[in-house]
Amino acid sequence: MAKAIRFHKTGGPEVLQLDEVAVGDPGPGQARVRQTAIGVNFLDTYQRSGLYPIQLPSGAGNEGAGVVEAVGAGVTLVKAGDRVAYTGAPSGSYCDVRLYPADRLVKTPEGISDEQAASIMLKGMTAHYLIHRTYAVKRGDTVLFHAAAGGVGLIACQWLKALGATVIGTVGSDDKAAIAKAHGCDHTIVYTRENFVERVKEITGGKGVPVVYDSVGKSTFEGSLDCLRPFGMMVLFGNASGPVPPFNLGILAQKGSLYVTRPTLVTYIAARADLEATSKALFDVIKSGKVKVEITARYKLADAAQAHRDLEARKTTGQIILVP
Repeated sequence: MAKAIRFHKTGGPEVLQLDEVAVGDPGPGQARVRQTAIGVNFLDTYQRSGLYPIQLPSGAGNEGAGVVEAVGAGVTLVKAGDRVAYTGAPSGSYCDVRLYPADRLVKTPEGISDEQAASIMLKGMTAHYLIHRTYAVKRGDTVLFHAAAGGVGLIACQWLKALGATVIGTVGSDDKAAIAKAHGCDHTIVYTRENFVERVKEITGGKGVPVVYDSVGKSTFEGSLDCLRPFGMMVLFGNASGPVPPFNLGILAQKGSLYVTRPTLVTYIAARADLEATSKALFDVIKSGKVKVEITARYKLADAAQAHRDLEARKTTGQIILVP
């Protein structure tokens, strides 16, 4: 029997429980993966809390890495013994062994550890599509990135710096400001004591920025709009402080013909070609040394609830993982 963290009702971290589950042979199109590391993301907490509804009971987690043990009929993309990584549906990465669609796996290349791969598939590919596709950042752009010391933020800040952008990042403490600066953030704003709108206007000489990347949501949304220059783009890709309430679209006209988008990684890597290209770009930039991935906390699989508590309490920075 395999061990898996599951939840049978939505709620706080306490609803996560360690179950024993049967994992059989892979069916057509599937691979059985013995996991060596598992990524922990805010998305996992959204599903557990019910903010993002999913069918219950459910396995927890959306990202992992390990070794293929067996493949089902028709599988040619991977084989037994391959090191692989993945992110996305079906949920249930918080386990030691699982079945997973083989066409959603990517091979982990030499030079990338399993722990790195498990921690970056969701956050790293999110950073890629945000800065290369949703709004293609150009050399000389000044951008605002909220939660700059978080998992996506630390990857994005380094990548943005490599692209030649000037990065303004919001953080919750001086310690997190130091971490963000060490990872490419040019200007940090400690939002607990500074007005980030005023600081952005000060840094940009009153012009504002062409793009804001916001995973915080409710508490920063309106301020983020005020940081944009005319024709600027508000990229809302998360809800750490809660969902943004409905608002009058006329506000976008009043504030300078602004754009607002709500992208998801699921859409950007739905096609196999996009999954392969995005993961390759991520692995390549890490192997180049331009983006460094540091595992800042490791939790035992059985301690998944504590990992969620620490993540939601903003006690973590960078990449955190579960170890089966």
